[in-house]
Amino acid sequence: MLEFNGRVAVITGAASGFGRAFAEKGAALGMKLVLADVDAKALAQTVDALSATGADAIGVPTDVSDASQVEALALAALDAFGKVHLLFNNAGVGAGGFLWESSANDWAWVFNVNVMGVAHGVRVFTPIMLRQNEPAHIVNTASVAGLLSPPSMGIYNASKHAVVSLTETLYHDLKNAGAPVGCSLLCPAFVPTGIANAERVRPDALRNEAAPTRSQLTAGKQLHRAVQSGKLSAADVARMTFEAIESGRFYIITHPGILETVRLRHEDIEQQRNPTDPLSLKPEVKNAG
Repeated sequence: MLEFNGRVAVITGAASGFGRAFAEKGAALGMKLVLADVDAKALAQTVDALSATGADAIGVPTDVSDASQVEALALAALDAFGKVHLLFNNAGVGAGGFLWESSANDWAWVFNVNVMGVAHGVRVFTPIMLRQNEPAHIVNTASVAGLLSPPSMGIYNASKHAVVSLTETLYHDLKNAGAPVGCSLLCPAFVPTGIANAERVRPDALRNEAAPTRSQLTAGKQLHRAVQSGKLSAADVARMTFEAIESGRFYIITHPGILETVRLRHEDIEQQRNPTDPLSLKPEVKNAG
């Protein structure tokens, strides 16, 4: 079982939302923190706030879509603390609207962060953990959108489905390697975080020249409403996540009410019937994210 006190945690997307909540929880448990975010100013504010409480934390501005920056993050963690015991591949962004109206830039931005960011984290940090040969753990943040396919969320859904499959495969690979390294898959529904404002950190080279379409504007408004209506807080999700790590649990489903809809999707597949729109069902499904 992974102990937390005195161990080292690396957290991407750490300046806000789940990432900051993971950092605050880790600090409360006595962990040493290596915090990464593409927003350098917000990251510095988070590090300062945690350091003021006595936490041992450093910040490393990092764009997880850039392999070399994730490699530099690992070097910074090892230089500062010598080891890495817990990795949160948490950074994520989103884009909505009708699938055919999504631009090449939309696809590149979301997949570069949501999928390749996780892939870079796994590729860079897993060998470090294996060489340590002591208990360690990786948490990849997906979404219930990785278990369902709500309309007008096509790029986000596809990216989170990729994270689900990647992490399930990682679980099997780590088991077959026989190493004391585990992993978990976090699939939250919408929680009040900064995901609805992710556009602020989109690289200039991947911004769209065309104005948003009607479906994209509608999807954006729905996302803001869903995020703000979330009943659980980021701190609640952090608590659940650390409990799952401690118990070695793989699936972290923060909103179990969604599982009925997940089962319905599986039944659609098994019975080879047309897909059911998950938003046509129960109200809590509309808060899936």
